[in-house]
Amino acid sequence: MKFRKNKLPSEHVDEFYDNVIKFATRPTSNRGSSSGSKKLNIYENPKIMTNIIGYFDIFSASQKVLIRNANKKLLEVRETQFIMDYPDKYKKLIPLIKDIDAFYEKYVPDKYAKQKKKAKQTPFKIANTAFTTITTNVNFQTYIHKDAGDDMEGFGNLVVIEKGNYDGGETCFPQYGIGVDVRTKDVLFMDVHEWHGNLPIKLEDKEAKRLSVVCYLRQSVWQKTKHKTKKFMIAHNKTIKNLRKPKT
Repeated sequence: MKFRKNKLPSEHVDEFYDNVIKFATRPTSNRGSSSGSKKLNIYENPKIMTNIIGYFDIFSASQKVLIRNANKKLLEVRETQFIMDYPDKYKKLIPLIKDIDAFYEKYVPDKYAKQKKKAKQTPFKIANTAFTTITTNVNFQTYIHKDAGDDMEGFGNLVVIEKGNYDGGETCFPQYGIGVDVRTKDVLFMDVHEWHGNLPIKLEDKEAKRLSVVCYLRQSVWQKTKHKTKKFMIAHNKTIKNLRKPKT
C-alpha cells in the first residue's frame, strides 16, 4: 500500500461532498459479501448507504423491463442514475476524481499504466482518467472481503471525507496486522485483492458522516466497450435515456 496524508485540495473535497452526499445516503442492498450477508437474494441483504456513480455493466431491473417492452437489443452497459439525473452535480465531482487519478499515476505508476491503457480503449470512462466507476459508502463498516469486478492488473484506492466526529473505521489488512486511519484529504492506494475490511465506526455526533470514495475500472465495462467510439456511446446513452421518458 501507499498512504499519503493531506494531499487532496480542500476545495475539491468540499465540492465533491456537497454535490454527492444526498445521493450517497440513499440506502441500498446491493453489497452482499462486503456487508457480511450470505444471502443470494439482494432484497434480503441489509440496507446500507452504498451507491455507484459513473458507468456500470448491468442494467437495473426497471431498465430491463423498459428494454424488453421496447423490443430492443442493447449492449449491457449504462450510465448510472446519478449521471442521468444530476449531470450538473456529476461535473462537480470530476476535479477530485482527477486529483485521485494524478496521485495514482505518481505513487503507483506501473499499475496505473496498465489500467490507463485499458481506460483509453473505451469512451465509457470518467473524464480522462483511469476509472469507469465510483463507489461511495456512508458510515459503512465493510466485512472482510476481496474486491471483485475491478481491473485485476490495477491497484485500489480509498479517499474519506468526514463530517462531524467519529472514531474507528480504520481500513485493515488483518493478515498483515496493518490498519490505516484514512481521514479527509488523505489518499490510500492498496491491493484490494487481498483480504481487507473496516473496524467499527463509532459516531460521536448523531449526524456525523464518514463518506468513503473508491474509484476503479470495472473489468466488464472495459471488455464490453473497448474500441467502441464516442459516437456509439452518445447514441447508446441517448437510447437508454429516451426509454425512461413517459409517453404522452
